Amino acid sequence: MILIVDDKPENIFSLKILLETNGFEVDTALSGEEALKKILRTVYALVILDVQMPDMDGFEVAEAMMGYSKARNTPIIFLSAVNTEKNFIAKGYASGGIDYVTKPFDPDILMLKVRTFCRLYEQTRELHETQIALKLEVEVRRNAQHEQYKRAQELQSVMESIPQIAFTANADGVIEYVNEGWYEYADDKKTFPAVYNSPPLSDYWEQVIRSDEPFYLEVCLVKQGSKEIRYHLLRVMPVKQDKVITKWVGTFTDIHEQKEANETLEKKVVERTRELSEINNALEISNADLQQFASVASHDLKEPLRKIQVFSSIVRERYRDVLQPEIVEYFDKIIASSDRMARLINDLLVFSRLSVNSLFVATDINEVVKSILTDLEIMIGEKNATIIVDELPIMDVIPGQIRQVFQNLISNALKFSSGDVPPVINVSYDIVKEMHLDSMPDRDGAYYRISVKDNGIGFNELYLEKIFTIFQRLNPTGKYEGTGIGLAIAKKIIDKHNGIISARSRENEGAEFIVILPIHQAEHTN
Repeated sequence: MILIVDDKPENIFSLKILLETNGFEVDTALSGEEALKKILRTVYALVILDVQMPDMDGFEVAEAMMGYSKARNTPIIFLSAVNTEKNFIAKGYASGGIDYVTKPFDPDILMLKVRTFCRLYEQTRELHETQIALKLEVEVRRNAQHEQYKRAQELQSVMESIPQIAFTANADGVIEYVNEGWYEYADDKKTFPAVYNSPPLSDYWEQVIRSDEPFYLEVCLVKQGSKEIRYHLLRVMPVKQDKVITKWVGTFTDIHEQKEANETLEKKVVERTRELSEINNALEISNADLQQFASVASHDLKEPLRKIQVFSSIVRERYRDVLQPEIVEYFDKIIASSDRMARLINDLLVFSRLSVNSLFVATDINEVVKSILTDLEIMIGEKNATIIVDELPIMDVIPGQIRQVFQNLISNALKFSSGDVPPVINVSYDIVKEMHLDSMPDRDGAYYRISVKDNGIGFNELYLEKIFTIFQRLNPTGKYEGTGIGLAIAKKIIDKHNGIISARSRENEGAEFIVILPIHQAEHTN
């Protein structure tokens, strides 16, 4: 039986269907705690374990399993869609995993791995049982010599029942017993099975006897008569009594299907690597074209904007004495807005180069929001809106990009207001321990959780993922302006800041957009 552990029912459902379709019996668990309870009661041939889970992640579950004697040797495959960096993969292997698969995965490759690990688990378990039986036999012989013949017969019976080719030899290396599988590859028990394209096993055997240590060797055995060649794994274990070798026990385990599967997997990996390389090259070319376009576009935007700034400054200074104070104030606002627009153009140029440059700066978010409200003062006045802003923190951010995020959120709250109720928008924050929407406030936490809440038209949360997709709209274009790209840009920026963005809402009951960001960024620069 295979145990699937994932906190998302939809992931469990798809993986369970895949495994059951391929003939596997499946059990499931929605959390690490539930999984550990089941592992204490049931023996599983394989555990497929999601890495990112609340309360207890996959690495902690795997380490806990290592403390259970009955689950210590159960193979674990980690699955992850988020933690794909090298350090997480290394941690997965260090935690006891035998493989680390990133999402999206190829179902055929995953099934090859599942079959292989299940088969190896069963073979290992059977071999372990055989070794236990052999050790018990040695102990019985030491305590009661007259039971020797009876125990030898029991040992032979066990070795006849296992699927491997099995043999025993005395302390000097002379073969005493072979099971029936031996004769498919050898004429008699005095001669080792013939191997293909490698030295005779007798040459290795002399080395084994001298070493007094367990011996492992992958060989190609040639089947008698048909000359069929099959891969086998040779294991030879010394049986000791009072630290003295009294017997050798060996098995040849057929791993031909596993080898073929590995070769197929390697070919697919090479093919996929080539495809990814081609895709990466195409993306690099595309990114270069986009960056060049952004650079040219920003230059073309700056030129007329520069003229607005220059001529506005000239008019304001030259005619300051004859202009009414109100008109001078208008010119001040024109110049200030022009300056902000110039900075915005520069920030958009940096944003277009997200993959090239990421400069985090300690930034006062209060100043960011204040400048946004100044830009939106006409819209705020027209809507008769009330904006309530808490004292916000200083954060490690990319200033131009984080300004774009808050401008999109606040302008959306104004835009999607209810027609007959003046908008009320609250901007607040708290400190939390975990990067989770429902994480409890914690003064010693490592993350800021910032909320932009309004009393507007809201939306149905069934469309929550859709609103963060580029060019996706929930409302008609004629009624509400916009391109459908604002929230997609916000999500991309927050992803770049190693954070998350989401929302809570009900139709006609307002919406709350939540941003969670690390207090300190690894690449912070003053």
